[in-house]
Amino acid sequence: MSSEPPPGSGRQPPEDDPFRKQPPPPPGAGSPYDTPYGGDRPPPSSGGPYGGDPYGGGSQPGDPLAGMPPLADSGRRTLARIIDMILVGVVVWLLGWGLRVNEYGFDGDRIDTGRSFTQSVIAAVLYIAYDTVLISRTGQTLGKKWLGLRVADLDSGATPSVQTALTRAAVLWLPFAFCCACVWTIIAGGWSYFDRPYKQGLHDKAAKTVVVSTR
Repeated sequence: MSSEPPPGSGRQPPEDDPFRKQPPPPPGAGSPYDTPYGGDRPPPSSGGPYGGDPYGGGSQPGDPLAGMPPLADSGRRTLARIIDMILVGVVVWLLGWGLRVNEYGFDGDRIDTGRSFTQSVIAAVLYIAYDTVLISRTGQTLGKKWLGLRVADLDSGATPSVQTALTRAAVLWLPFAFCCACVWTIIAGGWSYFDRPYKQGLHDKAAKTVVVSTR
């Protein structure tokens, strides 16, 4: 059985990616003294979040979640995002202060809204760069790492490519440079609370990714 990702999934995941989906062992493999489902792993059941065992063992054939860890809880995803926003927000504030573009500038009776727009552009660029670099390297921002979460390609389970990570980050953060930044972030990220069966935010849908638990 080939372990290649299905057509249209983008790049081929590297062979040494520890999170890449692996083909199931052939029937009868292992010691005759092994348990029927291997080691201490329980048999397939309906205990997973969408049927099957927590790692997709009981999923239907062709289910993209087969072989993956359980999908991440949306509440933990939100907390991880807040942590990331605080971390990057501090850097944005420091850069804005250094470049004298923090919030609104006042010149006599005139309000310089251009400064606020410049700071918004800086924020969008930094948030996109932060997400793209870290997600394409390990699948984890600092917030996700601390809370035991990881972004994975839906098709292969591998760490997203730079292109995929950039698409995901741009959909989530680009509105920072224009308008309704907080509103859009809440809508895009909050979509995972209602989405079924993959619990994807709108940025996940655009990049064809999911967020899974590493704990």
